Amino acid sequence: METKCPVDARCAAEISAMLTPPSPLQLQEYFEEIISERKCHGIEVKQDGNLSKGVYATMELKEGELILKDKILVGLQHVPNKLDCLVCGYCFQFIESVEYQIGRKLYLQSLGVPSCNGCDEGECSSSSSNNKASLPEGVIEALMNGEFVLPYSDKFPLPSTVPCPGGCQEAYYCSKSCAQTDWESSHSLLCTGERSESVSIEALSKFIQHATETNDIFLLAAKTIAFTILRYRKLKVANADRSELSLLLEAWKPISMGYKRRSRLVFHYVISIEDAEWWECISFPDDVDRSDDTPFRMQIQQLAFKSLELLKAAIFDEECEPLFSLEIYGNIIGMFELNNLDLVVASPVEDYFLYIDDLPDPEKEKAEKIARQLLDALGDDYSICCQGTAFYPLQSCMNHSCCPNAHAFKRDEDRDGQAAIITLKPILKGEEVTVSYIDEDLPFEDRQALLSDYGFKCRCNACLEQDPNKK
Repeated sequence: METKCPVDARCAAEISAMLTPPSPLQLQEYFEEIISERKCHGIEVKQDGNLSKGVYATMELKEGELILKDKILVGLQHVPNKLDCLVCGYCFQFIESVEYQIGRKLYLQSLGVPSCNGCDEGECSSSSSNNKASLPEGVIEALMNGEFVLPYSDKFPLPSTVPCPGGCQEAYYCSKSCAQTDWESSHSLLCTGERSESVSIEALSKFIQHATETNDIFLLAAKTIAFTILRYRKLKVANADRSELSLLLEAWKPISMGYKRRSRLVFHYVISIEDAEWWECISFPDDVDRSDDTPFRMQIQQLAFKSLELLKAAIFDEECEPLFSLEIYGNIIGMFELNNLDLVVASPVEDYFLYIDDLPDPEKEKAEKIARQLLDALGDDYSICCQGTAFYPLQSCMNHSCCPNAHAFKRDEDRDGQAAIITLKPILKGEEVTVSYIDEDLPFEDRQALLSDYGFKCRCNACLEQDPNKK
C-alpha cells in the first residue's frame, strides 16, 4: 500500500514549484557564478531543450589537466568510517596528528570496535586482534596525548582539532572557520549538544539512530533540509517584504539546480522522463526477486516516511513545511542516488608508513624499529582512508560516457573532500566533458545493467560499437 504523507496534499502547489526545473537562463547564471567562485577556467554548463545539463570545454584542454576542484554542497562521512578516521566535519581533511590517528585506531581496536576497511556500509567486521602484534603498556595513551612523537611525523602535519560550537562532542573540525561555516549552514539544527537549535534533541537523537541503523543517506537528506531552512531564515531577515514561497524557492535554489529527474540517455545526453524519488531510482538488490519489485519499493518508501517523521519532530519549521513532504524527501534522496560522488580522502597514516618504507638506509632501519611495531599492531587497518558520499554542484552536471575524456582523481596535494576532475585525453573547444558513472572496463552487458539503475541506456561510441544488436 502506497504511503500517504499529509504534507504532500497540503503543500501540493509549493512542492510543484520547488520541483519545476530552472529555466536555461537561471541555470546559466547560477553556474557561471559557481564557476567564477571555483576559479575554474575553460568550462561552462549548458542546457539543451530537453532540460539536459552538460559541462563543455570553452578552450582546448590538455591530457592530465585539472578541469575543476568542486566544493561539496552537502556531504557526509559514512558512520562506520568515523571509527577509523577522525576528519573535519566540514571539509573532511584529517585532523590532530599522525600519532593521534594511530593511537585512536589502536585504542578502538583494543576495545574490540569493528573496523571498516573497504567493506560495504553495515557489513563491517571486527578484525581479529589475535593476528596483530601487541604493544608495550602505555604506548597507545602516549600516542594520543602527544607524549610519543614518531620519527619523521613532522613531514605530515595535521591541523589541531576544533570542537563543535554546540558542544555535541560528535563533530570536530580543522579550524574555527570550518566549525562556524558548518554550524551556520546546517549543523546548528542537527547538533545534539546543549546549544543545539533543533526543536527537540531527543527527537533528533532518535532520527540519527534510525538513520545509522538503516541508511545514512537519511543524514545527508537531513543536512539538505537543514541547509535550506537556515538559508530561508537568513533570506527572510534581509528580505522581509518577500513572500514565504519566493524566499523558500530562493533558499532551495542550490538544490533545484542540481536536481535531476529520473532519466534516459540518448547519445549520452540526459532527458527527463519522471521524478527521481528514491524508491523509484534505488538500485535493485541482488537478493530481491524482480517479481517483488513493487512491494520492495513500497517498503523503501515506508522506510523513508518513518525517517521523515522522525526528522520532522526534530527540526520542523512551519514556514518551510513543504520541505517535510515525502515527495520532496524522496526527490532529495533520489538526487543523491543519481548524482553523488564517493567522498574519499587519503589517510596520512598510510602516507607516513609508505614514507618510512622509502627512506634510505640507515635512516630507514632506525625509523622502522618504531614504525614496524605500530604497523604490525594495526594490521591491514593502517591504510583506511576517509570514506563518505557527497553532492558536488559542477561534477553532478557531467554526463556519462563509457569512453570518458575526464575522471575524478585525487592528486597528492588534494587532502580534503573537494572533487578534483582531471582530463584523460585532450578535449577540444566546444566538446562535452564526460565521466564514467561505472567501471567502463566491464563488458557491454554488465555496463548496461549497471547504468539502468540511472534510468537510461547508454549510446556512447563504445556502446554503439559493442552492442551485439547493432544494425
